[in-house]
Amino acid sequence: MRIRRANIADVATVLALIQELAEYEKAPSEVVAKESDLNSTLFADDPRVFCDLVEVDDEIVGMAIWFLNYSTWQGKHGIYLEDLFIKPEHRGHGYGKALLQHLATVCDQKDYGRLQWWVLDWNSPAIEFYRSIGAKAMDEWTVFRLSGQALSNLATEKY
Repeated sequence: MRIRRANIADVATVLALIQELAEYEKAPSEVVAKESDLNSTLFADDPRVFCDLVEVDDEIVGMAIWFLNYSTWQGKHGIYLEDLFIKPEHRGHGYGKALLQHLATVCDQKDYGRLQWWVLDWNSPAIEFYRSIGAKAMDEWTVFRLSGQALSNLATEKY
């Protein structure tokens, strides 16, 4: 097993993993990303989002897609893990934990203050795993999102 940064030749595989994750999360129709979108974000001249892959015997079996966030209270950057996905047939071998350890090492080396992510409340295997490594649920917080027409409406309102 090795963890490596994705490269442009991996784009189709990364998109396939994203689609497989969406199926697992019961939202396959919500993936609208195309290979060209991933090319322009993951492999831009100055990328703002990153993808690390788990490779076993020359097969990509999982990924972590992440970007930097910022804590005003800490005065430091952190990592926001957008997606962590291991193919179902490769789960239980420690690859997900290895990806999280890899990102924790990045945080440690760069003096980032935290590593954080969301998990669906029905995904009890993931929740149990995250708790087993010392992650704490942020139960007192509620996630909000603006997208689609609501985002457009707010953007075009006069203030």
